[in-house]
Amino acid sequence: MNSRERLRKAINHQEPDRVPLDLGGIVSGITRIAYRNLKNELKFPVSSNEYVIDRIQQLIKPDEQILDWFQIDTRYAYQEVPPEIWSKDSPDSIWVDEWDIKRRFTGLYFDMIGHPLSRVESLSDLEKLSWPDPHQDQASYDLLQSQVEKLHQSEKAVIVNIIGSCFEFGWYLRGFEKIMMDLVLNPNLACAILDIMLEFQIGQFEELLSRTGNLIDVILCGDDLATQNSPFVSLDLYRRYIKPRQKKLYDFIKTKTNAPIFYHSCGAVSSFIPELIEIGIQILNPVQVKAQGMDLHKLKKEFGKQIVFWGGIDTQYVLPFGKPSEVRDEVRRRIDELAPGGGYILAAVHNIQADVPPQNIIAMFEEAIHYGRY
Repeated sequence: MNSRERLRKAINHQEPDRVPLDLGGIVSGITRIAYRNLKNELKFPVSSNEYVIDRIQQLIKPDEQILDWFQIDTRYAYQEVPPEIWSKDSPDSIWVDEWDIKRRFTGLYFDMIGHPLSRVESLSDLEKLSWPDPHQDQASYDLLQSQVEKLHQSEKAVIVNIIGSCFEFGWYLRGFEKIMMDLVLNPNLACAILDIMLEFQIGQFEELLSRTGNLIDVILCGDDLATQNSPFVSLDLYRRYIKPRQKKLYDFIKTKTNAPIFYHSCGAVSSFIPELIEIGIQILNPVQVKAQGMDLHKLKKEFGKQIVFWGGIDTQYVLPFGKPSEVRDEVRRRIDELAPGGGYILAAVHNIQADVPPQNIIAMFEEAIHYGRY
């Protein structure tokens, strides 16, 4: 069974030969520091030609040598960050992106420090502004198309490293506190901001999927909806303002591809799972096991026939602070909870951070390969 067949069978809630494994995406990746430490531990050469795939999170593209070593089933197509840009990043470097969102490099990440719509007070203020055109950068889409076509021939499961989001990217524009207040006090303004991002996302996926829709195995989408302990938006506000826009985006995507939609939200999202299923989500990531209410045995029993769980290996405590034996225990526990009947892809809960010992990364994938066989 090849990787594409393995992943598709798991997503169809059937048991493949083993649990599929994922590493290398925008929400299942590995940071530069952790990656260098891993390569040194494995005594693999550390290349000077590193390929940064996400400047904000400082994620690196894993080499085929690493992906093959750990029998990773997924492969991602990326929009490259040119080395002449990221190689100059240092603490206190300032970066203003094409949306005019301002970020400062802290040494590990670029944290947002400025939001272009933070001073907007009315719809008329908003109407005076202009935004990036999702149809403009044709060369970037052509590059992604070329990568996808090449990856499709490999029999790996192909994913494009673009994530569809309207709510979360909306608060990047406005600022988190302000857009939360707007949802209650000025919903017309909040919705107008979300619609700016929604229309951009639809345009972006129109360009991407018109080229690659029949070659991609999974579509990445997501909006964070919760903190560690609770949702940060009520179900009522979600249903009124966020869910309809998500549905519009996902419905559009489904007109362009048959690939299942993968939804990423960190935190305590169990109360949103029925809502997500209702609007066509087939995969939930990252399954943050230490968040409130994320009881995997219960979630598998309640939703395991309707949604696929992707992630599950704890990055808050076990991976950074546990012993390799504890990591192996964690892997076996998650496989026992989530793998029966298919519907599980094993990965870290979000990206592997700089403080994760390389021995624990090795233990995670080695145990998954050994214990994850059906």
